[in-house]
Amino acid sequence: MNERLYTVARGFCMGAADIIPGVSGGTMAFILGIYERLIRALRSFDLVWLRALARRDFRAAVARPDLGFLLSLFTGIVLALLVFTRVIPVPHLLQEYPEPVYSLFFGLILASIVYLLNHFDGWRVTDGLMLAVGTLLGWLVFTLIPVETPDASWFLFVAGTLSICAMILPGISGSFVLLILNKYTTVFNAIGYFNLSVLLPFVLGAVTGLLLFSRLLALLLDHCYRATMQFIIGLLVASLWVIWPFQQRSYQVIGDSSKVIASTPVLPDRFDGLFMLSVLLFVVGCLAVWLLQSMVKRKMMNED
Repeated sequence: MNERLYTVARGFCMGAADIIPGVSGGTMAFILGIYERLIRALRSFDLVWLRALARRDFRAAVARPDLGFLLSLFTGIVLALLVFTRVIPVPHLLQEYPEPVYSLFFGLILASIVYLLNHFDGWRVTDGLMLAVGTLLGWLVFTLIPVETPDASWFLFVAGTLSICAMILPGISGSFVLLILNKYTTVFNAIGYFNLSVLLPFVLGAVTGLLLFSRLLALLLDHCYRATMQFIIGLLVASLWVIWPFQQRSYQVIGDSSKVIASTPVLPDRFDGLFMLSVLLFVVGCLAVWLLQSMVKRKMMNED
């Protein structure tokens, strides 16, 4: 496959993941083997890049941030958002068939955790500590109760900043942050119907958060790679709490609609066709990670 089309396809996978509350686009970037490249490309929008623009050295400005890679990835993400909000209404599928949808992503994330833990040689005390800290922090975030928030432009800017930081941090979902901030429906309806009054402040906040947070992540990966990776794996472990397909959800009527105020994993209480479909999609998710990692390894071997 052409490298650019391959990157668009990976962006499509990231965009699809970001629509699911509890699933992170950063997680998909990890699975697809492009996470570090993505973070370093985003960090390249710096003073050196601005100076190249100022002196009209457009060749250097385009080459420095790996712009071709980012544009292809962004194209795939936007395509996924449009497809899964206008053509295939994933938010609706989540309401009607949550078990099969979450089973697929549970398989993806669980298999990714196993793969990432096997990525390190040996085991250190600090590994366990950072893994525990990441798991605890992630669990605390995932057990937060959605709150009422304003629809003002300034808050949409804040929501964009926080959700994009979560999107590029594996384990914590940008969509889940939007749910906590009570802006999930607002934002995805705006994407589906091109509501610029919502999209403009949200996108500005997202761009701001992306540029600032990517620099912090790149710094951590440069100077404490192992500890940062173990912390990220901990976040992935915590995400399994909310991704578990079978949940006991408590609702409360707030305004004109019902809101989830608590969600607790439970064992399945029926073993019907829907359960069998959920198991099948879980297996598909696990196999997809194995296939993707095999493709990445083969590509790296061919490059060497």
